[in-house]
Amino acid sequence: MPLAYPAPLAPYATRADRTRGRLHEETESPTRTPFQRDRDRVIHAVAFRRLKHKTQVFVAHEGDHYRTRLTHSLEVSQIARSLCRRLRLDEDLGEVVALAHDLGHPPFGHTGEDALDEAMAPYDGFDHNAQTLRVLTKLERPKGDYEGLNLTWETLEGTVKHNGPLIGPLAARADEETPLPALPAVLEEYAKGHDLELHTYAGLEAQIAALADDIAYNNHDSQDGLRAGLFTFAEALDVPLLGERLYWARQRWPDAPEGTQVAEAVSSLIGIMVNDVFSETSRRLTELAPQSAEAIREADAPFVRFSEELSPSIRKLRSFLFDRLYRHYLVNRARSHAKRVVRDLFHLFFEEPNVLPPAWFALQEGKPAAKRARVVCDYIAGMTDSFALEEHRRLFTTTRWL
Repeated sequence: MPLAYPAPLAPYATRADRTRGRLHEETESPTRTPFQRDRDRVIHAVAFRRLKHKTQVFVAHEGDHYRTRLTHSLEVSQIARSLCRRLRLDEDLGEVVALAHDLGHPPFGHTGEDALDEAMAPYDGFDHNAQTLRVLTKLERPKGDYEGLNLTWETLEGTVKHNGPLIGPLAARADEETPLPALPAVLEEYAKGHDLELHTYAGLEAQIAALADDIAYNNHDSQDGLRAGLFTFAEALDVPLLGERLYWARQRWPDAPEGTQVAEAVSSLIGIMVNDVFSETSRRLTELAPQSAEAIREADAPFVRFSEELSPSIRKLRSFLFDRLYRHYLVNRARSHAKRVVRDLFHLFFEEPNVLPPAWFALQEGKPAAKRARVVCDYIAGMTDSFALEEHRRLFTTTRWL
């Protein structure tokens, strides 16, 4: 029987009618909840539109069928909404965190992030999660009265902390596989004027967005890797989870095209992962019985998790994708090119700021080196793949301009 919609919110859901509000007071909409309004502001943001030309794994111009940051964000939001609905949480908050979580990514994905972080090392570095907050609170400027989108506290908190606490004793436990680095300077500076409680976990809706991100990229990167021929159907049959679903799809639809079998396998695997997160999270909620969203934040561990039974297979799938997709020599070649593009642009704009567009030149003129570097970083981080490549061509080729 289909789930009734909308279901009453659970006691531990984050409630829009109890929001902690916005940094700048404003009259709320009579037709939308605060979280729905946040979602709409993200969708209308310039940075959101740019995601359609930013890398997920493959550089955006390499093919029309591969995921971009935009399609990835939409897929994450769909999974997040589904899980929030089943757990009786606020779907709109889960959706806006999912839609906003990658807004700070520079061109060329994590490769561009690494290159910018290296260039910014003398000036407090670069972190895409911190840059997302900077986009939402400063760089987007649709209103005349203030910088940023003026989103609710809960949306900003969820976007920044969807992967767990950023400071304090819990931060080291939030990502057990990768120790967390020091708090990015951008976040530290923002927290001085707006406390997002960086030492606690975010609400369930944001925790769900984080797992929805994992589910989306593990499955869709698998599909894109097969489409691109970076590994074969036969090779993928030996991979935990993915191989089992591929074998199932081939047995059920033996005469279907391989692309259809892959699509069926990926769809089935997404369902398996979603159901696992739902079951494990429901179990933990029943066991610990939190009675409010604040109890979720004050817990000493996340509530939203994969089960202990499924987690080892997911780690093996990630390891396979890392070895056979993310570090494939063709992807490495694109990464190498992307690093050179970002490095070249950064050093040129920093050393010769008069080649920046006038509005960006004005932002850095007369400022100390660290602030000038941050302006250059903001400019490059906002670029799409195609714009970065075109800027590099304009500034570094020796062909005639006319």
